[in-house]
Amino acid sequence: MAKQSLDTIRVFALGGLGELGKNMYVVETEEEILIIDAGWMFPEDDMLGVDVVIPDISYLVQNKEKVRGIIITHGHEDHIGALAYILRKIHAPVYGTKLTIGLVEDHLKEKGLRKKADLRQIHGESRITVGQFPVHFFRVTHSIPDSVGISIETPQGLIVHTGDFKFDQSPVDGRYTDIDKLTRIGKRGVLCLLSDSTNAEIPGTSPSETTTGSGIAEMFQEAHGRIIVTTFASNVHRIQQVINAAESEQRKIAVVGHSISKVMEISQKLGYLHCPDDIFVDPSEVENMDPERTAVLCTGSQGEPMSALTQMAKGSHHELAVEKGDTVVIAANPKAGNEKSVSRLIDFLYQLGAEVIYGRDNVHASGHGYQEELMLMLNLLRPAHFIPVHGEFRMQQAHGELAEAAGVSPDNTFLLDKGEVVEFTNKKAKRSGKVPSGNVLIDGLGVGDVGNIVLRDRRLLSEDGILVVVVTLNKKSTGIVSGPDIISRGFVYVRESEELMEEANTKVKTTLEKALSENVKEWSTLKSNIRDVLSRFLYEKTKRRPMILPIIMEV
Repeated sequence: MAKQSLDTIRVFALGGLGELGKNMYVVETEEEILIIDAGWMFPEDDMLGVDVVIPDISYLVQNKEKVRGIIITHGHEDHIGALAYILRKIHAPVYGTKLTIGLVEDHLKEKGLRKKADLRQIHGESRITVGQFPVHFFRVTHSIPDSVGISIETPQGLIVHTGDFKFDQSPVDGRYTDIDKLTRIGKRGVLCLLSDSTNAEIPGTSPSETTTGSGIAEMFQEAHGRIIVTTFASNVHRIQQVINAAESEQRKIAVVGHSISKVMEISQKLGYLHCPDDIFVDPSEVENMDPERTAVLCTGSQGEPMSALTQMAKGSHHELAVEKGDTVVIAANPKAGNEKSVSRLIDFLYQLGAEVIYGRDNVHASGHGYQEELMLMLNLLRPAHFIPVHGEFRMQQAHGELAEAAGVSPDNTFLLDKGEVVEFTNKKAKRSGKVPSGNVLIDGLGVGDVGNIVLRDRRLLSEDGILVVVVTLNKKSTGIVSGPDIISRGFVYVRESEELMEEANTKVKTTLEKALSENVKEWSTLKSNIRDVLSRFLYEKTKRRPMILPIIMEV
């Protein structure tokens, strides 16, 4: 890639484009790199066995001496989840607001990295310098408190990243998106705007979080029997509304789920969550209490198999179970890709005799602005160039159309993929190649050791199973001492397919004897011959292609 001038600014994303989650954006000069957010996302359906996915940071590692800082816009996992993996390879200060840093601290503590991390607290009025970048912040309303947007002064002009935002006219905590500061930034002139595209396809204005408070209060007033509420663990405002409603109706609350307990503990300690001293009870006490006086607050709004609500519904939770007469409130909408699991969970809850309240505006409000709010942000900042971020491509496309309607030239709107670079020189922008980007898969303690080949094998195993062929050869006489023995897992049930297995056994034996008679002694060749003949035979008989694993031993 051609060497850029000292004043040239490069902007690109290593995650958060063409997907929901894994947010990571980069502003780069010849000498310095500034990173915005470092999130993860949950695996897609075909990523079998994978726990989470983080961005490929190989470009940043190659240029780690240039990295001056990592700024986190808010405390959601899709913005902080990858920090622990990144800080193992890149040593840079991390900037965030009070609650964000509190959540990051806990996240790093679990990974044994807290003592090594340089965490620096900022707020919505902060002005700091990161390397040579003067950075200003502005407050935004989102579904977690203490969210901010960022304005970065560069040699080419202001680059603004909105963070996740909405324009809520009656926010729960009274903290509005800072329109006054946004107006001032717009008057200074914005070279490039990176803006949240999550709800760019939805017309109108998102409902206020306050409406969910009245909706939840109404549910608590009307419900007979026990109430079970599930929401995103990080939605502190929603959790506060549940606590307020329970207090009003004199119900005790049992909190179930590690993640929601952690967020509540941190939020309460930092003053973002206000709870009466005696409102909480241990989950083990709930079964012996009057259902009319109890409520359960738990994880599981996305139908996750190991979440508290799913376990309670299936009777596998060690302390609580969903029972007939319970009212279950799902105070969250399913994220893209989770619709099936949520639908199955709702169906199962109905079968148990519970009343399920879900999919209503009065129990959930999105933390991301709709079209009118995105237009307002564009009109306040009036950017010369625009990069829609944080969304799948169709959302970026819709946001680009909104920008055109707001007066941004289509030639100055860049719908990018991960790794694509926009370069600014003399206040003009152009596409300028790509940097390495993609997915790094986290599976247990393994980081990046699961790749396409491993996933291909897992898919094959999940679809057609495996056959293990074990045979022992005599080293001197090159004859078969024992076997072949064929072991089937996930392919056919052996006791009901004895004829097929005997025929397969004969095919393998014949193939081996022929190869040995021709003085073929290379194990790799013998294994290949076994795989080829067995694969053809089994596909002809069953139209399936199991993984075939030959094991040859010598005595």
